[in-house]
Amino acid sequence: MQFETRCVHVGVDKDSAYLSATTPIYPTSTFRWDDLKTNRGFDYTRSGNPTRKALEENLAALEGGIDCRATCTGMSAIAATMHMFQPGDHVIAGHDIYGGTYRLFDAVFRKMGIEFSFVKMSDPESVRKAMKPATKCVWIETPSNPLLNIVDIAAISAVAKAGGAVSIADNTFLSPYLQRPFEHGVDIVVHSTTKYLNGHSDVVGGCIITRHQEHAERISYLVNAMGLGCSPFDAWLVLRGVKTLGPRMEAHQRGAMAVARFLQAHPRVEHVYYPGLEDHPQHALAKRQQSGFGAMLSFDLRGGRPEVETVLSRLKMFQLAESLGGVESLIEYPDTMSHASMDEAARREAGITEKTLRVSVGIEHPEDLINDFKQALVD
Repeated sequence: MQFETRCVHVGVDKDSAYLSATTPIYPTSTFRWDDLKTNRGFDYTRSGNPTRKALEENLAALEGGIDCRATCTGMSAIAATMHMFQPGDHVIAGHDIYGGTYRLFDAVFRKMGIEFSFVKMSDPESVRKAMKPATKCVWIETPSNPLLNIVDIAAISAVAKAGGAVSIADNTFLSPYLQRPFEHGVDIVVHSTTKYLNGHSDVVGGCIITRHQEHAERISYLVNAMGLGCSPFDAWLVLRGVKTLGPRMEAHQRGAMAVARFLQAHPRVEHVYYPGLEDHPQHALAKRQQSGFGAMLSFDLRGGRPEVETVLSRLKMFQLAESLGGVESLIEYPDTMSHASMDEAARREAGITEKTLRVSVGIEHPEDLINDFKQALVD
């Protein structure tokens, strides 16, 4: 089956009693056993649930993995992967990753004895130099959040493999419709299913997809032991949302490219960060490892925070809100919102300034989105 067909059909044909055209929701907490040795495949919803399993089958098929575990949030998916490692282990991550991931690594797992190095991951040599005997994981986020730097997935995965480390990629920004890290050598893929996979801003969730049996078994154990599985209703919402992933991503991309080109030409905009623009320094790499450029972009506004506040107050269609990947367009200020958990020095090192705004372009008509920016950016 082609990708769009898998979105619609994998994990659906589960109702043998009534042949429901959609996957049923099983909201039960527990399941009856036939006898002391036999059940129907499920015993307790923390450990497994038919609706959640259907979603896991779908997402594994879309990414090309052998197994998937759907979790209650994107951060819980990341936390579960970090529990694969022990005190004394070393993890390499990008210096410009999502603020919540940075906080989890730096303020939580570092205190548990795991060492972290935050490097410029768009340069494979930086990763190679950071490798050491204790390095057990290389964490890849591409495109990076919020400045859309592109990581050469194949090159970084090769560095990790050569050093005996596990490579884990956060594929939230592009979804498997536009990027499939397993095809470039990554060992584990994570998503915040809150974002493009669900696509409607009405659920929070995450997932961990594996392609090696040993990782699948370990992740399954951790998610169950830590109680991180998503609820049946949340799983159903994501499974419903993923059916339209393909056409949604096409609509998202169409709007993002139009908005990026408009902002690039506007005199009040200092710089636009969008890999689809030909002058993006990693445009060629993005074309090589992605099937499209996605719907996330950031830009630096000339001036400072007062100018930012003025523009934000004028926007009518772009909602001032965190998160991304929904059908509606959002805009946010990383300095005080998505990346506030990074200290100012770390934000500046990553390239995030008081001029930076991050945009999640929805599926509205591009002309309406551009007109909204036109009226907001007037002098």
